Amino acid sequence: MSVSAQDSGARRGWGYVFAGPGVTTGFDSGTTLNVGGGGEALLLGGFGVGGEAGYLADANRFGNGVGLASANLSYHFKGSDSGRKVVPFVTGGASLGFRDGVNAGGGNFGGGAHYWFKERMAARFEVRTHVFSSDSPFNIGFRVGLSFK
Repeated sequence: MSVSAQDSGARRGWGYVFAGPGVTTGFDSGTTLNVGGGGEALLLGGFGVGGEAGYLADANRFGNGVGLASANLSYHFKGSDSGRKVVPFVTGGASLGFRDGVNAGGGNFGGGAHYWFKERMAARFEVRTHVFSSDSPFNIGFRVGLSFK
């Protein structure tokens, strides 16, 4: 039996940055832009935990936006297998929107895929929605970014 202290090459966590367009539906409908970043850690199998912070704004009035913070659970299909180039995932969790001292709690959910084009770098493609209450508009957006270990 041999024991090695070497890294198995498995992906256990990463940081990421993103930007992308979206649409807000409801009484304040319009095109949006979402930018931000975060990180994820795989805990067991493909299950993970993460957090992110970002800014969601009307695409025509970028200064008229809200800050977003989220804590999420995720599942990455075959996520720790470093031999796979494309790794799909689903995610969801609690969100906090804030602006000018006013906060609103809500949730988010989405999914996407990482394309690991290098051992330590991936393109991240994702669709994510944020919902804050049953009577407020919600945002659905497409985000493109980079993940890095």
